[in-house]
Amino acid sequence: MTDTYAVIGNPIAHSQSPRIHAAFARQTSQEMVYKAIFCELGAFAQTVQAFRASGGKGLNVTLPFKHEAFDLATRRSVSAQQAGAVNTLSFTDGAIAGDNTDGVGLVRDITRNLQFDLRDKRLLLLGAGGASFGVVGPLLACAPSSLTIANRTVSKAAELRARFAAQANVDACGYDALDGHAFDLVVNATSAGLSGTMPVLPARLFASGALAYDMVYGKTTPFMAFAQARGAWIADGLGMLVEQAAESFFIWRGVRPETAPVMAALRMKDEG
Repeated sequence: MTDTYAVIGNPIAHSQSPRIHAAFARQTSQEMVYKAIFCELGAFAQTVQAFRASGGKGLNVTLPFKHEAFDLATRRSVSAQQAGAVNTLSFTDGAIAGDNTDGVGLVRDITRNLQFDLRDKRLLLLGAGGASFGVVGPLLACAPSSLTIANRTVSKAAELRARFAAQANVDACGYDALDGHAFDLVVNATSAGLSGTMPVLPARLFASGALAYDMVYGKTTPFMAFAQARGAWIADGLGMLVEQAAESFFIWRGVRPETAPVMAALRMKDEG
C-alpha cells in the first residue's frame, strides 16, 4: 500500500517539498506519494483532519500554520515544545505527533555541509518571527559563546529570548543596537529577502571569516549581497530546506536519505 504525505501552507505553489520528498522516496525505495495542499486561512485544523481521515500519514507544515500545528498536536517532541511551533505532523496510534525539524536542518547545513563550527562562536539571529522559533534551541546546543536575537520590535526578540532563559544567556535587541558589535555567524530569519529588502544593519557587523546565512533560498538576497560586499562568506537556505525535509522523512519512514544529491539537483534546476 502506498502511503500519502503532503506539505500544507498558504501560499504553497512555490514549495520544493514535493520534489525533495519524491527524490528521497526514489533514493530509499519507499512506497509513498507526497503532494502540496493549499489551505485557506482559518481552516487549518479542518484541512488536517480531513487529510488524516483520508488515510494521510504525515504533513509538513509551512507558513503561516506552524503555531496552529503546535496547538493541534496531541503529542509534542522536545524540539517542538522548545520552539512553540511544529513543522512536522505524524498520524500514528490515534495521536497527532508534532515535531520541529527547522533547527536541525539549519544546524546540519551549517556544520556538515558548510563545515562551519559553531562552538565558541558569536551568533546573531535577525528576526523573531515564526522562522526563528525552531532554530534557537539547536543553535544553543552547539555551544556558541553568545547568541543575540535582533528584531525591529524589541519586545518580540525579548519574548523569544525568554523561552530559552533557562538554557543559556541569550541577548535581545533592536537592529539599531547592533552597531559596534561583530559576529561570526549572522542568520537572516526575516522574510525581507522575499520582497527584495533587508533590515537596516551596521556596516561592521561581520567578524573576520564570518558566515552570513539567509534562510531564503534560490537567489542572492540583499542581505547576502550586503554581507559579501563586506567580506563575509554567504549561503542561502536551500541546504536548510533539504536537511529539515530529510529529518521529517526520517521521522516518518525510519530511514535517512542522502541530502547532497538532492541539493545538487535543486541547484542545477535553479541555474537552468
